[in-house]
Amino acid sequence: MEVKIGVQYGGRELVLESAQTPEEVTEVVTAAITDSTGALQLVDEKGRRVIVPVDKLAYVEIAEQQHRTVGFTPG
Repeated sequence: MEVKIGVQYGGRELVLESAQTPEEVTEVVTAAITDSTGALQLVDEKGRRVIVPVDKLAYVEIAEQQHRTVGFTPG
């Protein structure tokens, strides 16, 4: 599943592939926003950890991974 994180005053968004379900990521994001720790922490499929201060979040987009076809399809 793909997660895009917009950071305030950042020129680019952070994009990571997560093995978590959309519901699990939603719970993590919601907990980070309401928690006093002030940081959103997510881990991608390769084990890399992304930590973003909650006060710098612009948005979090959670999308199901779409399988892309390669080559031509008969039409």
